[in-house]
Amino acid sequence: MIPGEKDCSKAMLSIKDALEALEGRWKLLILYALCSGPRRFSEIAREIPGLGDKTLAKELKSLQANKLIQRTVYDTAPPTVEYSMTAHGRSLRKVLHELWHWGRAHRKAVIGK
Repeated sequence: MIPGEKDCSKAMLSIKDALEALEGRWKLLILYALCSGPRRFSEIAREIPGLGDKTLAKELKSLQANKLIQRTVYDTAPPTVEYSMTAHGRSLRKVLHELWHWGRAHRKAVIGK
């Protein structure tokens, strides 16, 4: 049980909400790519091998709907669009760091590298 939670079902609901907001193969990688600052669509696509444009567009919309990132359109010719983490999205930095740390340890335990 989560410390401070007396009702396990309430804790599970919170975890379920988090998993729904971050579900899928790409969302956490997109957020990680945005940790160091705003990125344009093509920059995000280049940083994440195997992520297609159609999927990236869908995932960005989902992250926006969950208020984890924001889309900023600049009045330039042609228009410039940047994606950045919101304050709510930045609250996941510690989670991303812990996941990165665990992933390294997991790879070493399973693969030995």
